[in-house]
Amino acid sequence: MWENLLGRLPGTLILICTLLTFLVPYVIHKINRSLHKTGDPPWKKDGRD
Repeated sequence: MWENLLGRLPGTLILICTLLTFLVPYVIHKINRSLHKTGDPPWKKDGRD
């Protein structure tokens, strides 16, 4: 039974790439948001955090 289940799972490289397709944009978004929070001039800030 376990062999049948493990045979249907994708390979390790596919799982790593799938995880990276979520993590890379998420980390870039967080970095970009923190850079804008600290670096934008006061007239450009609209109050959203």
